Amino acid sequence: MGEPLGFATQAYNGAVEGSLNPEVTRTDLVAGLRDLGLTHGARVMVHSSLKSFGRVTGGARCVIDALMEVLTPQGTLLMPTFNHDVPFRAGGAGFYDPQATPTLNGVIPDTFWRMPGIYRSLDPTHPFAAWGRHARRYTELHHRTLTMGPESPLGLLLADDGVGLLLGVSYASNTFHHAVETATGAPCLGPRTECYPVQLPGGRQVMGRTWGWRQRSCPLTDRGSYGEEMQAMHLQRVTFIGGCRATLFRLRDCFDVVADLLRTGRGDRSSSDLPPCSRCSIRPRHVAQTVPSDWDPVAQRPLPDSVAWTY
Repeated sequence: MGEPLGFATQAYNGAVEGSLNPEVTRTDLVAGLRDLGLTHGARVMVHSSLKSFGRVTGGARCVIDALMEVLTPQGTLLMPTFNHDVPFRAGGAGFYDPQATPTLNGVIPDTFWRMPGIYRSLDPTHPFAAWGRHARRYTELHHRTLTMGPESPLGLLLADDGVGLLLGVSYASNTFHHAVETATGAPCLGPRTECYPVQLPGGRQVMGRTWGWRQRSCPLTDRGSYGEEMQAMHLQRVTFIGGCRATLFRLRDCFDVVADLLRTGRGDRSSSDLPPCSRCSIRPRHVAQTVPSDWDPVAQRPLPDSVAWTY
C-alpha cells in the first residue's frame, strides 16, 4: 500500500458531524475539497449525495463546478452514470442512449453527463461519464472491455494512481470494489454475458455487452464494511463540508484492502462466518438478456466476431 493519506475527522467552516450550514457555496466547496487533500491535476472517481450537504447555492452544478475548479483541466473527473437496466424493463425506452438516458446515481452525476465537454461511455447498463485530461481515454473503449475490468474507466483510473471521493455516501456506494472483484476473478460476475440495445450518436442501434450481474448481493463488499479497515489503517481522509461527510482515499489502497477481504473472508458478528470469494456459491444471474460471453480470457479482449469491434 502507498503512504497513508492520514485519517482525520475535521470540522470545516464551523460545521460539525451531523450539522447543516444554512447555505453551502462554491467557495465553501472549493475550500473543503482542498482541505480534504484534493489537488489540481488529480484523477478522481466521485460518488455523491447532493442532499447530504444541506442547501447548496447553485445545486448540483455548483458541486461539479467546484470539483472542476480544484482539479483544473489537467485533472480528470469520473462519475458513474448507471441505469441499472431500467430502460430495458416494461415501459422503458428499450435501449441505452448515451445522449438521453438518465442515471439512477443521483442528481450530481445526472447533471454532470449532460454538460458540454463530457464524455460518456457505451456500456449499456453501467456507463461512466468523464471530464478533463483523460476523459476520452477512460471512456471511449469501455464497450470493448469488461464492465469493471482493468481496461474499464475504473481500471484505467486505478492504473493512473487515481483516488476515490465519497461525498455524503458510504463505501457501500463505492463502485470501485467491483473493479477489485473483476480483477481477482470473482465467479459471481459474468464476463460480458448480458446483451442490450445501444443507440449510438447518429441513430444507429447495436447490441452492446455488459457484465452478468450476480444473483444476490455480495456479503463481503456490497455493504461497504471494508470501510472499517480503511479507517483503522489510516488509508482515508475525512472532512465535513456543510452536512456532507467527504471521504478521500487512494484506489490502490482500497484495492489491497478489498482484495484481502475477498481472499480471506470474514467472521460476521450477526450470523455465521462469511466465506472467501473462492468458496462463495453466488453466481451470475440468468435473465432474458443473458447470452454466451463474447470475451476471450486469454487475449483479454472480445472475440474477433464480436459486434463490439464494429463501433
